[in-house]
Amino acid sequence: MRHTLTPRPLTREAFAPFGDVIETEDRDHFLINNGSTQRFHRLADIDTGPGAGQAIISIFRAQALPLPLRIRMLERHPLGSQAFVPLKGNPFLIVVAPPGEAPAPFDVQVFITNGEQGINYHRGVWHHPVLAVSAVDDFLIVDRAGEGHNCDEYFFNEDIELWLECDR
Repeated sequence: MRHTLTPRPLTREAFAPFGDVIETEDRDHFLINNGSTQRFHRLADIDTGPGAGQAIISIFRAQALPLPLRIRMLERHPLGSQAFVPLKGNPFLIVVAPPGEAPAPFDVQVFITNGEQGINYHRGVWHHPVLAVSAVDDFLIVDRAGEGHNCDEYFFNEDIELWLECDR
């Protein structure tokens, strides 16, 4: 079975089943620092799950993969959320599937950001590892550290061909 995946623009409504879009567009804010700063408050919640989890901040430096790209696997984090915020203002690709025991090939969706949006995957959402569009890109990551196994990988059967096609 061959299935072609093409990205659509990332919107809060379309991404809601998978997580949060972190952006300032059309979001409420209030002034702080004697009126010199707009605070766009609580754009996403960090879920550190059960047990002794804690939120951590990291930077991932990603290299673009050649397109079209065959999607062979997805991963999920069963114990916490994971947020990606682009640091250089470049768009990036997001490949997701709903939470569940295993991702179904026809449930896989693809989004592309506008370069000013970040995302926060909810706990258990299947997703592809970060997909930079620029040759090299940096992302601020907020996710969970702590006890327990927090990364499951699912590899599609060889007869399932999911191909991501995108005009960069």
